[in-house]
Amino acid sequence: MAGELTRVEDALRSSVVADDAYLTEIASHLIRAGGKRLRPAFSVAVGAVRTGLPVPDGVVLGGVAVELVQVGSLHHDDVMDEALTRRGVESVNARWGNLRAILSGDFLLAKASEIAASLGVEVAELLAKTIGALCEGQVRELQTTFNAERTEEQYLSAIAGKTASLFAAATRIGAIVADLPRDQVEALTLYGHRYGMAFQIVDDILDVVATDEQLGKPSGQDLAEGIYNLPVIRALRRGDAVAGELRGLLGSPLGRDDVDHARKLVRADGAIEDSLVLAAAYCREAVEALAPVTGRREAIDALATAAAGLVDTVPAL
Repeated sequence: MAGELTRVEDALRSSVVADDAYLTEIASHLIRAGGKRLRPAFSVAVGAVRTGLPVPDGVVLGGVAVELVQVGSLHHDDVMDEALTRRGVESVNARWGNLRAILSGDFLLAKASEIAASLGVEVAELLAKTIGALCEGQVRELQTTFNAERTEEQYLSAIAGKTASLFAAATRIGAIVADLPRDQVEALTLYGHRYGMAFQIVDDILDVVATDEQLGKPSGQDLAEGIYNLPVIRALRRGDAVAGELRGLLGSPLGRDDVDHARKLVRADGAIEDSLVLAAAYCREAVEALAPVTGRREAIDALATAAAGLVDTVPAL
């Protein structure tokens, strides 16, 4: 995969080169900051199910298109959150201002759409639907900001749009471009969705348990901004004294000391462990979705291993 991810990186950087050097600098900022490139890695792994490595250029480009949507959404997210850092570097909005962050995010989405169109009508339509699903997920999340009565169903609906849809798009595009049988396209799409659900739950757990250095951004940011995710929802629903104290903190923006105290309360009553159980269930469903997939065993095993090991990325409490 190392060589394939180098191809992804090269294609990512070249895809955001604009006629204007200033726009290129802004659009490239978070890409140059690095990242795990999970979504294009999944596109490549899926593409390898049929062809092995190296995969066709179209598979790499499909993964790049999804990654551009992801990075573009980060430009927009950081404006909404007034974030100062992202991936261990200064956020785009902090460095260049909100207007340029929004426009550069739009530019990245446009480049993603351009790449998708080059891969055919089905991929172009899929990417457009994915961008729509991402926006719907973000709106669902915003509707419950600072609402301590946010339900688990509302939370799962939001993350299905803002996160799982992108992973599902990555695996589906890889399967389409690699010309896999349609039943396997559907199976791999389901795999990507279930992995994406687990991924976001784990990410939300990390916001409560990890350090700033581990995250590459301030920990507890969701709590500070009134985004009450699964660990918080499960901590609140216990109805004990800890839940009562936590509820008393929520409902308005929190300062650093209150964020740290709220994180301790969430960690105190088993909500983290309960949330990990649900993440693990989604991981099992992802692995089970691979059952009808045939082809290169090493590629299928790599997908299964990625899902099975996801919850192990959470630090021990």
